[in-house]
Amino acid sequence: MFTAADFIPKTYTSTIENGNFEWSAPSNIALVKYWGKKDNQIPANPSVSFTLNNCKTVTKLGFEKKENSNSFSFDLLFEGQPKEDFKPKIQKFLERVEVYLPFLKEYHFTIDTQNTFPHSSGIASSASGMAALAMNFMSLEKGLNPEMTDEYFYQKASFLARLGSGSACRSVKGNVVVWGNQANIEGSSDLFGIEFPYAIHKNFKNYQDTILLVDKGEKQVSSTVGHDLMHNHPYAERRFAQAHENLDQLIKIFESGNLDEFIKVVESEALTLHAMMMTSMPYFILMKPNTLQIINAIWKFRTETQIPVCFTLDAGANVHVLYPENVSEKVLQFIQDELVVFCQNRQYICDQIGEGSLLIDN
Repeated sequence: MFTAADFIPKTYTSTIENGNFEWSAPSNIALVKYWGKKDNQIPANPSVSFTLNNCKTVTKLGFEKKENSNSFSFDLLFEGQPKEDFKPKIQKFLERVEVYLPFLKEYHFTIDTQNTFPHSSGIASSASGMAALAMNFMSLEKGLNPEMTDEYFYQKASFLARLGSGSACRSVKGNVVVWGNQANIEGSSDLFGIEFPYAIHKNFKNYQDTILLVDKGEKQVSSTVGHDLMHNHPYAERRFAQAHENLDQLIKIFESGNLDEFIKVVESEALTLHAMMMTSMPYFILMKPNTLQIINAIWKFRTETQIPVCFTLDAGANVHVLYPENVSEKVLQFIQDELVVFCQNRQYICDQIGEGSLLIDN
């Protein structure tokens, strides 16, 4: 069984003075939701997600050895411009991971990051951003320890990404990723995400996700605050048990390709996530009136056409419309005809299942 101590390196066999790496890492959309956490970014329940393909963060890491190693030293650029308000989050991340990456204070870093989706689109970029940064740091560590195996490289990258943003650990590798200890999923761990290890029916290959941008503003309640509100939540224990049950259901659904059962689990999970928000103390609602309009329109369309299209939600107002590739034409027509009217500035993003992070340059 892995422990966090397994990711503390003993010695490095090589030295590197300077250089740079560049990685992209995608966002992901959870099917079974992670909501509630313990100390050190450990999830209160397991989750499973589709890795996206087009919505991603591209991060270039420049590094050079410095004279002293008393403190962290980094410049942060977002789309080529200095971004001071991102720096505290990066500082906190470096403090959390230093024990696992003991070389961090030896270098000055230039972190240059950009998203392929609009920054204010209401799509969470912390998962893709922290995953991309973790991949870069692991490339540097692999340079210092060239004997490192690929398996260890990706596991540790996911482990580090989790310490920056919990769901970031699901953006490292694989198209369907499980994070959190689940009795029926071999190799699953609270410490990092793993590729879903069992059969996945062809119905789920190239699954499509069209993201309807209902509200592009800043969320009024941060995910961190929301997770904390699960500590004294009256329905927390039952919710955590439900997540395990739904993940067990999905193991069978992924194998059989049963889209009706898939829709039930995925939509129920989305609504349960928001029900937890509405029943915490303090309570809050992140859905907007247009979120509900879209959900009702999807239900009506599905009933009338029998096309297996469904929705899921993150901790926000935007709607992810999920559907198999073979019904794309009809679903996209429906989105254009009936749903874009509910999107801010009629904006939406077409995406699909992807593979995870990608090395661009080294």
